[in-house]
Amino acid sequence: MRSGGLNRVLLALVGLILLALGGAVLAVGLGAPPPSWWLHTGPHDVLLTRAERTRRRGADWWWPAVIAFLAVVFLLALWWLVAVLRRHRLAEILVDTRDGEAAGLRGRALESALAEDTAQQRGVARSRVVLRGRRTAPTARAWLQLEPDIDPSTALTDFASGPLTRARDSAGLAAVPAEVRLGEVRHRAERVT
Repeated sequence: MRSGGLNRVLLALVGLILLALGGAVLAVGLGAPPPSWWLHTGPHDVLLTRAERTRRRGADWWWPAVIAFLAVVFLLALWWLVAVLRRHRLAEILVDTRDGEAAGLRGRALESALAEDTAQQRGVARSRVVLRGRRTAPTARAWLQLEPDIDPSTALTDFASGPLTRARDSAGLAAVPAEVRLGEVRHRAERVT
């Protein structure tokens, strides 16, 4: 499962748990009878009784530790939210038109052109390309699924000298650093008789 799918599953689980707990608290608060496993007895019950609040009064470390733990949980949740909402793809690339102006090239257009050009390469069954980085200095991340009879070093050299070079030249960029992940197409074993 990719990290995007994992994030969606975790967000859905956390959301369902919070929705169930919030709905149960609301129902009990509005007068519904609490279930047998419920922590409190009714709508006028407090979250922490006086005895529960003062039980740790002798331990000076207790409340700072609780507050520190909650702060760490909050910061981790905030970091997760920022990581989920952050853009992972480059939306636009600035192309120097050599007349003092710059034109915008959609990142997805260059990604799809580079992926299609790579798929035409000998020995490549499928390819996928994602552009990241800055608008003036993009980087490429490519996934190539190779046919069983192609040498990976040949496929990598052909990709760097062919589709990647053409994409760099057509966008007028000085360089496009690339991270390439190679895989193979799964195929059934051939029977020998």
